[in-house]
Amino acid sequence: MGVAKATVGATVGAVLVAGVVRGCGLWGAETVPRALPSHDAAPEAGAAEAAERRPALIGDGSTSFTGSQPGAVRAERMRPGQRPPQFVVFSWDGAGEDSNRLFSRFRELGAELGATQTFFLSGLYVLPESERMRYRPPGHPRGASAISYLSDDAVRRTVGEIGRAWKSGNEIGTHFNGHFCGPTGVNSWTPAQWRSEITQAKWFVKNWKTTTGWTDRPPLPFDYDKELIGGRTPCLEGRANLRKAARGLGFRYDSSGNGMQVWPKRRDGLWDIPLQQVPLPGRGSEVLAMDYNYMANGAGGAAMRASLMKGFDRAYHGNRAPLIVGNHFEQWRGGSYMEAVADVMRAVCTRSEVRCVSFRTLVDWLDAQDPVVLARLRELNVGERPAGGWPGPDRRVLGAP
Repeated sequence: MGVAKATVGATVGAVLVAGVVRGCGLWGAETVPRALPSHDAAPEAGAAEAAERRPALIGDGSTSFTGSQPGAVRAERMRPGQRPPQFVVFSWDGAGEDSNRLFSRFRELGAELGATQTFFLSGLYVLPESERMRYRPPGHPRGASAISYLSDDAVRRTVGEIGRAWKSGNEIGTHFNGHFCGPTGVNSWTPAQWRSEITQAKWFVKNWKTTTGWTDRPPLPFDYDKELIGGRTPCLEGRANLRKAARGLGFRYDSSGNGMQVWPKRRDGLWDIPLQQVPLPGRGSEVLAMDYNYMANGAGGAAMRASLMKGFDRAYHGNRAPLIVGNHFEQWRGGSYMEAVADVMRAVCTRSEVRCVSFRTLVDWLDAQDPVVLARLRELNVGERPAGGWPGPDRRVLGAP
């Protein structure tokens, strides 16, 4: 988490291939996100699909290969004359299922709304405290951590939620491990130290049966070496050396920065998709779109809701840059920030032309586009529409033939 001080035209548009079609809208039809399959009620499948879902255990059986992710969507390159959907990414730092049971709450809400999210798991949240000496944090004593280890019951619940989240189409990213900030924290780490931290974060997920002894529990339904493609650093620090390490370990993006509501670009081979400054109503200033930062600025849940909606409207009616929202599974301010996030999800994720997706889905979409088109999208400033407006079903602008 990080504290923010209060302070073009192109041929555009795309289709996420999934959904039901009704009425008229963005591409001559309104594409409505389909509800993703729930963990408890899987769709009927043929023999081939059933065989694909049979787990092929990896390592000690903590993870497994079960085939393609349920509810996955495929991105296609934009057709001439299309305008981009409004992407919104709701992401969660830490992602443990403690006694607040917020992981399960927002996983279920996402499934209800047909939205996918990114859960940035802290590796220590699947490591029992009795096994803490397995963690070797760079620059700190063995077993040390700036965040608390979870109880064994919470570790068990977290492992279950990770599996259910992935089966519902969500992404399991990383918030790394010990959450060290400040002068002796992650900002001081070398690329080699970051490689050690990432390798350990993977190991904890890939070996939770070894560290817990719960060998009779089902494996996680994914290969974490392939699933892990991005993360967010503690306190948004240390990202320069992180990028140097991460690009060689399968990462495709980083969401550790403090940015503006503009279209993402690549940096050091990774998509740079930072948290964003959004308007803070009544202050004449902006704040980073994360619960912690509203608290640090003395703003409550109602202000957070209004602020996020202002940021959404500015993008939706402006440059259509993806809106990036960060949160923690915490009951700060009596849980008012959690209520604000839930309200915003309900308000935006069912809107026409809006896609509430994980970072994985977003970077898949970005990778599918013409780099020239993306470069022209990046020419649009915060809240700026293209000259002449976005194209409609019967109108072609922004360099369309």
